[in-house]
Amino acid sequence: MVKAVNTRSVDQEPAKGPVEKAMEVLEALVQPGGPHRLGEIARRTGLTKPTVHRHLRAMAEHGFAEPAEGGSYRAGPRLLGLAAAALDDSTALALARPVLADLRQRTGHVALYAVRHDADAVYVAQSEPAREYRMTARPGHRAPLYASGVGLAMLCALPPEELSAVLHASDLVARAPRTLTDPASLRAELARAVLRGYAVEDEYEEPDVRSVAAPVLNAHGEAVGAIAVCGLTFTMDADSLEVFGPMVRAAARTVSAGLGAPTPPPGPMHTAPRGDQR
Repeated sequence: MVKAVNTRSVDQEPAKGPVEKAMEVLEALVQPGGPHRLGEIARRTGLTKPTVHRHLRAMAEHGFAEPAEGGSYRAGPRLLGLAAAALDDSTALALARPVLADLRQRTGHVALYAVRHDADAVYVAQSEPAREYRMTARPGHRAPLYASGVGLAMLCALPPEELSAVLHASDLVARAPRTLTDPASLRAELARAVLRGYAVEDEYEEPDVRSVAAPVLNAHGEAVGAIAVCGLTFTMDADSLEVFGPMVRAAARTVSAGLGAPTPPPGPMHTAPRGDQR
């Protein structure tokens, strides 16, 4: 039998290049709970320890990483400076910060602002009251659009074709016992959110946590982010959600207005997600 010269599957993913590997190491480096040990970063990225060490050493030389105690690493001053500069240059974030502080004061809960990256919501700002517990959703944290309040809020504002692409291209894996992983169930949830003007996330991302969120729109009516209030289930019951929901909706519309979004009619969103029902 003649042995095949090339047995590589055409569907096999291409090997990661050095840039992709460096980006994965950088993302693992800034995850909550740092500083992180080399072995922990290797497990998060799936890369070998020598590869991770090589990238961390190069990042440390350029100020993007910084050695810490016990052979661990934290984000370096140059990385922190770049992040601060990028955040300071965000008009939406500048408008959101005082709104988040107001929501935190009025509700007594964590107020968050997130933006979209592909099929994920990325938290970029928060205003947190003094509490004995801390939420998983913190700046830098990523969550699937379908399993987070901010993500559901942004999905509500997507055009039908883009919404269908997200729901049917995403790997809808349960993040918690109550996560919605069926596209039809998600569409029904989004329809309810549109009618209310805000999305309710009920233990979809993690147990015992609820959130209520509304989208932030730009001058073209596109979702550029979402504002949410998040808390433990025993502090955010159905009555609380009915109070906090309109507050979050109004807060998101305040930021949207600052970005030049058309003034919506009072009350719920005026459009509902449509598209195929595959």
